[in-house]
Amino acid sequence: MAKDKDHMNLVIIGHIDNGKSTMMGHLLIATGAVSDREAREMEKMAKDLDRESWKFAYFLDRLAEERKRGITIDLAFRKFETKSKYFTIIDAPGHQDFVKNMITGASQADAAILVFSAKTSEFAAAISDNGQGREHAFLARTLGVKKIILAINKMDDASVNYGEGRYNEVKDEVEKLLKIVGYNTEADVIFLPVSAFVGDNLAVKSENMKWYTGPTLVEALNDLPVPSKPTDKALRLPVQDVYKIKGSGVVPVGRIETGMMKVGMKVAVAPTGFEGELRSIEMHHEAMQEAGPGDNVGYNIRGITMKDVYRGCVVADAAKPCTVVTPKGSISTHVIVIWHPTAVAVGYCPVVHSHTAQIACKFMELTKKMDPKTGQVTEDNPQFLKKGDTAVVKLQPIKKFPLERYKDFPELGRVAVRDMGRTVSVGVVLDLTE
Repeated sequence: MAKDKDHMNLVIIGHIDNGKSTMMGHLLIATGAVSDREAREMEKMAKDLDRESWKFAYFLDRLAEERKRGITIDLAFRKFETKSKYFTIIDAPGHQDFVKNMITGASQADAAILVFSAKTSEFAAAISDNGQGREHAFLARTLGVKKIILAINKMDDASVNYGEGRYNEVKDEVEKLLKIVGYNTEADVIFLPVSAFVGDNLAVKSENMKWYTGPTLVEALNDLPVPSKPTDKALRLPVQDVYKIKGSGVVPVGRIETGMMKVGMKVAVAPTGFEGELRSIEMHHEAMQEAGPGDNVGYNIRGITMKDVYRGCVVADAAKPCTVVTPKGSISTHVIVIWHPTAVAVGYCPVVHSHTAQIACKFMELTKKMDPKTGQVTEDNPQFLKKGDTAVVKLQPIKKFPLERYKDFPELGRVAVRDMGRTVSVGVVLDLTE
Protein backbone atom coordinates (compact mmCIF):
# COMPACT_ATOMS: atom_id res chain seq x y z
CA MET A 1 0.00 0.00 0.00
CA ALA A 2 1.22 3.48 -0.84
CA LYS A 3 3.13 4.58 2.24
CA ASP A 4 3.42 8.20 1.04
CA LYS A 5 -0.35 8.70 0.66
CA ASP A 6 -2.59 9.91 3.46
CA HIS A 7 -4.74 7.14 4.93
CA MET A 8 -8.39 7.53 5.87
CA ASN A 9 -11.04 5.15 7.19
CA LEU A 10 -14.29 5.40 5.30
CA VAL A 11 -17.59 3.96 6.45
CA ILE A 12 -20.58 3.26 4.19
CA ILE A 13 -23.93 3.82 5.86
CA GLY A 14 -27.58 3.96 4.91
CA HIS A 15 -30.79 1.95 4.94
CA ILE A 16 -30.84 -1.66 3.80
CA ASP A 17 -31.38 -2.06 0.00
CA ASN A 18 -30.45 1.53 -0.82
CA GLY A 19 -27.43 0.22 -2.72
CA LYS A 20 -24.44 0.51 -0.34
CA SER A 21 -22.71 -2.75 -1.32
CA THR A 22 -23.32 -2.27 -5.04
CA MET A 23 -21.86 1.23 -4.85
CA MET A 24 -18.73 0.11 -3.06
CA GLY A 25 -18.27 -2.92 -5.33
CA HIS A 26 -18.49 -0.71 -8.40
CA LEU A 27 -16.17 1.86 -6.80
CA LEU A 28 -13.56 -0.84 -6.12
CA ILE A 29 -13.61 -1.77 -9.81
CA ALA A 30 -13.53 1.88 -10.92
CA THR A 31 -10.47 2.60 -8.77
CA GLY A 32 -8.65 -0.56 -9.86
CA ALA A 33 -8.80 -2.18 -6.41
CA VAL A 34 -10.32 -5.34 -7.91
CA SER A 35 -8.60 -7.45 -10.55
CA ASP A 36 -10.32 -8.20 -13.87
CA ARG A 37 -10.33 -11.87 -12.97
CA GLU A 38 -12.12 -11.22 -9.69
CA ALA A 39 -14.63 -9.00 -11.49
CA ARG A 40 -15.36 -11.71 -14.06
CA GLU A 41 -15.78 -14.35 -11.34
CA MET A 42 -18.32 -12.18 -9.52
CA GLU A 43 -20.25 -11.48 -12.70
CA LYS A 44 -20.44 -15.20 -13.44
CA MET A 45 -21.52 -15.96 -9.88
CA ALA A 46 -24.29 -13.36 -10.04
CA LYS A 47 -25.47 -14.73 -13.40
CA ASP A 48 -25.50 -18.33 -12.12
CA LEU A 49 -27.60 -17.27 -9.15
CA ASP A 50 -29.90 -15.26 -11.42
CA ARG A 51 -29.00 -12.10 -9.53
CA GLU A 52 -27.22 -10.07 -12.18
CA SER A 53 -28.06 -6.77 -10.56
CA TRP A 54 -26.08 -7.90 -7.51
CA LYS A 55 -22.80 -8.50 -9.28
CA PHE A 56 -21.02 -5.51 -7.71
CA ALA A 57 -22.33 -6.20 -4.24
CA TYR A 58 -20.63 -9.59 -4.18
CA PHE A 59 -17.15 -8.16 -3.61
CA LEU A 60 -18.22 -7.04 -0.18
CA ASP A 61 -20.62 -9.84 0.51
CA ARG A 62 -17.93 -12.40 -0.11
CA LEU A 63 -16.06 -10.50 2.53
CA ALA A 64 -18.91 -11.23 4.93
CA GLU A 65 -18.33 -14.94 4.46
CA GLU A 66 -14.64 -14.55 5.10
CA ARG A 67 -15.38 -12.50 8.17
CA LYS A 68 -17.65 -15.18 9.56
CA ARG A 69 -14.93 -17.77 9.06
CA GLY A 70 -12.42 -15.41 10.68
CA ILE A 71 -9.56 -16.36 8.38
CA THR A 72 -7.34 -13.37 9.04
CA ILE A 73 -7.61 -10.21 11.05
CA ASP A 74 -7.02 -7.98 8.06
CA LEU A 75 -9.74 -9.22 5.77
CA ALA A 76 -12.58 -7.29 7.33
CA PHE A 77 -11.50 -4.27 5.29
CA ARG A 78 -11.06 -3.55 1.59
CA LYS A 79 -8.64 -0.91 0.42
CA PHE A 80 -8.63 1.39 -2.57
CA GLU A 81 -6.67 4.44 -3.65
CA THR A 82 -7.40 7.82 -5.18
CA LYS A 83 -4.73 10.23 -6.46
CA SER A 84 -3.74 11.56 -3.04
CA LYS A 85 -5.13 9.08 -0.50
CA TYR A 86 -5.69 5.46 0.27
CA PHE A 87 -8.87 4.40 1.99
CA THR A 88 -9.87 1.47 4.15
CA ILE A 89 -13.58 0.89 3.57
CA ILE A 90 -15.87 -0.67 6.07
CA ASP A 91 -19.17 -1.88 4.66
CA ALA A 92 -21.27 -4.27 6.64
CA PRO A 93 -24.19 -6.00 5.02
CA GLY A 94 -26.86 -6.72 7.61
CA HIS A 95 -28.02 -3.37 8.89
CA GLN A 96 -28.46 -4.17 12.55
CA ASP A 97 -25.10 -5.89 12.91
CA PHE A 98 -23.64 -2.89 11.25
CA VAL A 99 -25.04 -0.39 13.68
CA LYS A 100 -23.45 -2.41 16.44
CA ASN A 101 -20.09 -2.60 14.69
CA MET A 102 -20.16 1.04 13.90
CA ILE A 103 -20.76 1.92 17.52
CA THR A 104 -18.18 -0.43 18.94
CA GLY A 105 -15.74 1.74 17.12
CA ALA A 106 -14.49 -0.90 14.75
CA SER A 107 -14.74 1.70 12.10
CA GLN A 108 -14.04 4.95 13.93
CA ALA A 109 -14.35 6.44 10.49
CA ASP A 110 -12.82 9.72 9.40
CA ALA A 111 -15.58 10.21 6.84
CA ALA A 112 -18.80 8.52 5.72
CA ILE A 113 -20.68 7.92 2.51
CA LEU A 114 -24.36 8.07 3.46
CA VAL A 115 -26.48 6.42 0.76
CA PHE A 116 -30.13 7.25 0.12
CA SER A 117 -32.16 5.77 -2.76
CA ALA A 118 -34.05 8.25 -4.95
CA LYS A 119 -36.86 5.68 -5.46
CA THR A 120 -39.95 6.99 -3.68
CA SER A 121 -40.79 3.91 -1.57
CA GLU A 122 -37.17 3.16 -0.63
CA PHE A 123 -36.46 6.76 0.29
CA ALA A 124 -39.61 7.00 2.42
CA ALA A 125 -38.57 3.85 4.34
CA ALA A 126 -35.00 5.08 4.89
CA ILE A 127 -35.92 8.53 6.22
CA SER A 128 -38.95 7.43 8.27
CA ASP A 129 -38.82 7.41 12.07
CA ASN A 130 -37.74 3.76 12.01
CA GLY A 131 -35.43 4.15 9.03
CA GLN A 132 -31.79 3.14 9.19
CA GLY A 133 -30.92 6.17 7.07
CA ARG A 134 -32.15 8.46 9.84
CA GLU A 135 -30.56 6.36 12.60
CA HIS A 136 -27.19 6.23 10.83
CA ALA A 137 -27.17 10.01 10.36
CA PHE A 138 -27.54 10.50 14.13
CA LEU A 139 -24.94 7.84 14.88
CA ALA A 140 -22.41 9.25 12.41
CA ARG A 141 -22.62 12.60 14.16
CA THR A 142 -22.26 11.11 17.65
CA LEU A 143 -19.43 8.85 16.60
CA GLY A 144 -17.49 11.89 15.48
CA VAL A 145 -17.69 11.40 11.71
CA LYS A 146 -17.01 14.96 10.63
CA LYS A 147 -17.43 14.78 6.85
CA ILE A 148 -20.28 13.18 4.94
CA ILE A 149 -20.59 12.48 1.23
CA LEU A 150 -24.30 12.13 0.62
CA ALA A 151 -24.85 9.85 -2.37
CA ILE A 152 -28.38 9.96 -3.79
CA ASN A 153 -28.45 6.60 -5.55
CA LYS A 154 -30.61 4.82 -8.16
CA MET A 155 -30.91 7.94 -10.35
CA ASP A 156 -31.12 5.48 -13.28
CA ASP A 157 -34.38 3.94 -11.97
CA ALA A 158 -37.30 4.29 -14.39
CA SER A 159 -39.32 6.20 -11.79
CA VAL A 160 -36.52 8.77 -11.38
CA ASN A 161 -35.10 8.82 -14.92
CA TYR A 162 -32.10 10.98 -13.95
CA GLY A 163 -34.48 13.83 -13.09
CA GLU A 164 -33.04 16.93 -11.42
CA GLY A 165 -36.40 17.64 -9.77
CA ARG A 166 -36.45 14.33 -7.86
CA TYR A 167 -32.78 14.76 -6.88
CA ASN A 168 -33.56 18.17 -5.37
CA GLU A 169 -36.59 16.81 -3.47
CA VAL A 170 -34.47 14.08 -1.85
CA LYS A 171 -31.55 16.46 -1.24
CA ASP A 172 -33.76 19.03 0.55
CA GLU A 173 -35.35 16.40 2.77
CA VAL A 174 -32.00 14.85 3.76
CA GLU A 175 -30.43 18.27 4.27
CA LYS A 176 -33.17 19.08 6.82
CA LEU A 177 -32.39 15.85 8.68
CA LEU A 178 -28.62 16.49 8.72
CA LYS A 179 -29.17 20.01 10.09
CA ILE A 180 -31.30 18.60 12.93
CA VAL A 181 -28.52 16.09 13.67
CA GLY A 182 -26.03 18.95 13.91
CA TYR A 183 -24.11 18.98 10.63
CA ASN A 184 -23.14 22.20 8.89
CA THR A 185 -24.41 21.11 5.48
CA GLU A 186 -22.54 23.90 3.67
CA ALA A 187 -19.11 23.01 5.06
CA ASP A 188 -19.26 19.32 5.96
CA VAL A 189 -21.58 17.61 3.47
CA ILE A 190 -21.18 16.99 -0.27
CA PHE A 191 -24.35 15.99 -2.17
CA LEU A 192 -23.97 13.75 -5.25
CA PRO A 193 -26.50 12.15 -7.64
CA VAL A 194 -25.24 8.68 -8.62
CA SER A 195 -26.20 5.35 -10.07
CA ALA A 196 -24.20 2.67 -8.28
CA PHE A 197 -25.26 0.01 -10.78
CA VAL A 198 -24.69 1.92 -14.04
CA GLY A 199 -21.69 3.78 -12.61
CA ASP A 200 -22.94 7.35 -13.16
CA ASN A 201 -20.80 9.92 -11.29
CA LEU A 202 -18.75 7.28 -9.45
CA ALA A 203 -15.39 7.73 -11.20
CA VAL A 204 -16.57 9.38 -14.43
CA LYS A 205 -18.94 12.34 -14.91
CA SER A 206 -22.37 11.15 -16.00
CA GLU A 207 -23.61 11.92 -19.51
CA ASN A 208 -27.14 11.33 -18.20
CA MET A 209 -27.06 14.18 -15.67
CA LYS A 210 -25.53 17.14 -17.47
CA TRP A 211 -27.40 19.41 -15.03
CA TYR A 212 -25.07 18.29 -12.20
CA THR A 213 -21.81 20.26 -12.12
CA GLY A 214 -20.18 19.02 -8.90
CA PRO A 215 -17.43 16.41 -8.35
CA THR A 216 -17.66 12.65 -8.99
CA LEU A 217 -17.57 10.34 -5.97
CA VAL A 218 -13.86 9.58 -6.49
CA GLU A 219 -13.03 13.31 -6.77
CA ALA A 220 -15.06 14.08 -3.64
CA LEU A 221 -13.16 11.36 -1.73
CA ASN A 222 -9.84 12.59 -3.05
CA ASP A 223 -10.60 16.14 -1.80
CA LEU A 224 -11.59 15.14 1.74
CA PRO A 225 -9.48 16.91 4.36
CA VAL A 226 -7.26 14.55 6.37
CA PRO A 227 -8.06 14.78 10.10
CA SER A 228 -5.18 15.72 12.37
CA LYS A 229 -3.77 12.81 14.36
CA PRO A 230 -3.73 13.15 18.17
CA THR A 231 -0.15 11.87 18.56
CA ASP A 232 0.65 14.22 21.46
CA LYS A 233 -1.96 12.66 23.78
CA ALA A 234 -1.52 9.61 25.99
CA LEU A 235 -1.93 6.20 24.33
CA ARG A 236 -5.51 4.87 24.15
CA LEU A 237 -6.16 1.65 22.25
CA PRO A 238 -9.58 -0.02 22.62
CA VAL A 239 -9.35 -3.81 22.19
CA GLN A 240 -11.43 -5.06 19.27
CA ASP A 241 -10.61 -8.79 19.51
CA VAL A 242 -8.11 -11.12 21.16
CA TYR A 243 -6.52 -14.06 19.35
CA LYS A 244 -4.43 -16.92 20.64
CA ILE A 245 -1.81 -17.56 17.99
CA LYS A 246 0.65 -20.48 18.03
CA GLY A 247 4.17 -19.20 18.60
CA SER A 248 3.01 -15.66 19.44
CA GLY A 249 0.74 -16.32 22.41
CA VAL A 250 -2.08 -13.88 23.21
CA VAL A 251 -2.50 -11.18 20.52
CA PRO A 252 -5.03 -8.40 21.11
CA VAL A 253 -5.97 -6.32 18.05
CA GLY A 254 -7.53 -2.89 17.64
CA ARG A 255 -7.18 0.62 16.28
CA ILE A 256 -5.01 3.18 18.07
CA GLU A 257 -7.19 6.19 18.87
CA THR A 258 -4.65 8.54 20.44
CA GLY A 259 -0.95 8.63 21.28
CA MET A 260 1.97 6.53 20.11
CA MET A 261 2.65 2.87 20.81
CA LYS A 262 6.30 1.77 20.94
CA VAL A 263 7.94 -1.61 21.42
CA GLY A 264 9.42 -1.79 24.92
CA MET A 265 6.99 0.67 26.56
CA LYS A 266 5.09 -0.29 29.70
CA VAL A 267 1.35 -0.50 29.20
CA ALA A 268 -1.68 -0.97 31.47
CA VAL A 269 -4.93 -2.70 30.50
CA ALA A 270 -8.18 -1.19 31.83
CA PRO A 271 -10.32 -2.38 33.57
CA THR A 272 -8.39 -5.57 34.48
CA GLY A 273 -5.39 -3.62 35.81
CA PHE A 274 -2.82 -5.86 34.08
CA GLU A 275 0.55 -4.16 33.44
CA GLY A 276 3.33 -5.39 31.21
CA GLU A 277 5.94 -4.55 28.62
CA LEU A 278 5.01 -4.29 24.95
CA ARG A 279 7.01 -6.97 23.13
CA SER A 280 5.93 -6.53 19.51
CA ILE A 281 3.59 -4.62 17.18
CA GLU A 282 2.29 -5.83 13.83
CA MET A 283 0.24 -4.08 11.16
CA HIS A 284 -1.01 -5.83 8.00
CA HIS A 285 1.37 -8.73 8.90
CA GLU A 286 4.47 -6.51 9.07
CA ALA A 287 6.43 -6.05 12.30
CA MET A 288 6.77 -2.41 13.40
CA GLN A 289 8.73 -0.60 16.10
CA GLU A 290 6.00 1.97 16.66
CA ALA A 291 2.47 2.79 15.54
CA GLY A 292 0.19 5.82 15.85
CA PRO A 293 -3.44 7.01 15.72
CA GLY A 294 -5.53 5.37 13.01
CA ASP A 295 -3.33 2.28 12.75
CA ASN A 296 -5.05 -1.10 13.06
CA VAL A 297 -2.52 -3.20 14.97
CA GLY A 298 -2.01 -6.61 16.56
CA TYR A 299 0.46 -6.66 19.48
CA ASN A 300 1.91 -8.79 22.23
CA ILE A 301 2.37 -7.85 25.89
CA ARG A 302 4.80 -9.84 28.03
CA GLY A 303 3.07 -12.27 30.42
CA ILE A 304 -0.51 -11.47 29.39
CA THR A 305 -3.23 -14.16 29.41
CA MET A 306 -6.74 -14.35 27.94
CA LYS A 307 -8.13 -13.40 31.38
CA ASP A 308 -6.23 -10.10 31.41
CA VAL A 309 -7.55 -8.69 28.14
CA TYR A 310 -10.80 -8.98 26.17
CA ARG A 311 -12.93 -6.99 23.73
CA GLY A 312 -13.90 -3.67 25.33
CA CYS A 313 -10.69 -3.27 27.36
CA VAL A 314 -8.49 -0.21 26.74
CA VAL A 315 -4.70 -0.45 26.53
CA ALA A 316 -2.92 2.70 27.72
CA ASP A 317 0.47 4.00 28.77
CA ALA A 318 1.08 2.57 32.29
CA ALA A 319 2.06 6.06 33.51
CA LYS A 320 -1.26 7.53 32.26
CA PRO A 321 -3.86 4.77 32.55
CA CYS A 322 -7.43 4.93 31.23
CA THR A 323 -10.21 6.03 33.62
CA VAL A 324 -12.39 3.15 34.88
CA VAL A 325 -15.90 3.75 36.23
CA THR A 326 -16.94 1.09 38.76
CA PRO A 327 -20.54 0.15 39.70
CA LYS A 328 -20.12 2.51 42.68
CA GLY A 329 -19.34 5.43 40.38
CA SER A 330 -21.36 7.25 37.72
CA ILE A 331 -21.15 8.56 34.17
CA SER A 332 -22.67 11.97 33.49
CA THR A 333 -23.66 12.20 29.82
CA HIS A 334 -25.32 14.70 27.52
CA VAL A 335 -27.71 12.64 25.36
CA ILE A 336 -30.36 13.03 22.69
CA VAL A 337 -33.16 10.45 22.65
CA ILE A 338 -33.70 9.29 19.06
CA TRP A 339 -36.14 6.45 19.62
CA HIS A 340 -38.10 4.77 22.41
CA PRO A 341 -41.49 3.01 22.31
CA THR A 342 -42.65 4.80 25.49
CA ALA A 343 -40.36 6.94 27.63
CA VAL A 344 -37.01 6.70 29.40
CA ALA A 345 -37.22 6.97 33.20
CA VAL A 346 -34.95 6.41 36.22
CA GLY A 347 -34.21 2.69 36.68
CA TYR A 348 -34.11 1.92 32.94
CA CYS A 349 -31.15 -0.42 32.25
CA PRO A 350 -30.16 -0.72 28.54
CA VAL A 351 -26.75 -1.54 27.02
CA VAL A 352 -24.34 1.35 26.57
CA HIS A 353 -21.79 1.13 23.75
CA SER A 354 -18.61 3.18 23.75
CA HIS A 355 -15.49 2.48 21.64
CA THR A 356 -15.41 -1.38 21.65
CA ALA A 357 -17.10 -1.86 25.05
CA GLN A 358 -20.75 -2.82 25.56
CA ILE A 359 -21.90 -2.64 29.16
CA ALA A 360 -25.38 -2.49 30.69
CA CYS A 361 -25.91 0.76 32.62
CA LYS A 362 -28.76 1.97 34.77
CA PHE A 363 -30.26 5.45 34.40
CA MET A 364 -29.80 6.62 38.01
CA GLU A 365 -30.71 10.29 37.57
CA LEU A 366 -32.31 12.48 34.88
CA THR A 367 -30.47 15.66 35.82
CA LYS A 368 -31.88 18.25 33.44
CA LYS A 369 -33.74 18.58 30.18
CA MET A 370 -32.55 21.10 27.60
CA ASP A 371 -33.78 22.96 24.57
CA PRO A 372 -31.99 21.17 21.67
CA LYS A 373 -31.62 24.39 19.67
CA THR A 374 -30.35 26.79 22.34
CA GLY A 375 -28.93 24.40 24.96
CA GLN A 376 -30.86 26.28 27.72
CA VAL A 377 -32.18 24.18 30.63
CA THR A 378 -35.96 23.79 30.31
CA GLU A 379 -36.60 21.46 33.27
CA ASP A 380 -34.64 20.18 36.27
CA ASN A 381 -34.97 16.51 37.26
CA PRO A 382 -37.65 15.63 34.65
CA GLN A 383 -39.81 12.57 35.37
CA PHE A 384 -39.08 10.99 31.97
CA LEU A 385 -37.54 11.60 28.54
CA LYS A 386 -39.15 10.85 25.20
CA LYS A 387 -38.08 10.81 21.56
CA GLY A 388 -36.48 14.09 20.51
CA ASP A 389 -35.53 15.20 24.04
CA THR A 390 -32.03 16.40 24.86
CA ALA A 391 -30.87 15.96 28.45
CA VAL A 392 -28.05 15.45 30.93
CA VAL A 393 -28.38 12.05 32.63
CA LYS A 394 -26.35 10.02 35.13
CA LEU A 395 -25.64 6.39 34.30
CA GLN A 396 -24.38 3.66 36.63
CA PRO A 397 -22.53 0.74 34.99
CA ILE A 398 -23.25 -2.77 36.28
CA LYS A 399 -19.54 -3.66 35.93
CA LYS A 400 -16.25 -1.82 35.42
CA PHE A 401 -16.37 0.44 32.36
CA PRO A 402 -13.17 1.95 30.84
CA LEU A 403 -14.18 5.37 29.53
CA GLU A 404 -12.93 8.96 29.22
CA ARG A 405 -14.44 12.45 29.33
CA TYR A 406 -15.30 13.75 25.87
CA LYS A 407 -13.24 16.92 26.38
CA ASP A 408 -10.09 14.89 27.23
CA PHE A 409 -10.41 12.04 24.71
CA PRO A 410 -13.36 12.53 22.33
CA GLU A 411 -12.60 9.13 20.77
CA LEU A 412 -13.42 7.37 24.06
CA GLY A 413 -16.02 9.82 25.30
CA ARG A 414 -18.96 9.05 23.03
CA VAL A 415 -21.81 6.72 23.95
CA ALA A 416 -24.72 5.08 22.18
CA VAL A 417 -27.54 3.54 24.21
CA ARG A 418 -29.14 0.49 22.59
CA ASP A 419 -32.12 -1.64 23.47
CA MET A 420 -34.35 -4.10 21.58
CA GLY A 421 -31.99 -4.04 18.60
CA ARG A 422 -32.41 -0.27 18.15
CA THR A 423 -30.48 2.84 19.11
CA VAL A 424 -32.36 4.63 21.90
CA SER A 425 -30.07 7.60 22.42
CA VAL A 426 -26.62 8.91 21.58
CA GLY A 427 -24.41 11.33 23.46
CA VAL A 428 -21.10 12.39 24.95
CA VAL A 429 -19.51 11.92 28.37
CA LEU A 430 -19.37 15.13 30.41
CA ASP A 431 -17.95 13.79 33.65
CA LEU A 432 -16.98 10.57 35.43
CA THR A 433 -16.87 9.58 39.07
CA GLU A 434 -14.85 6.44 39.64
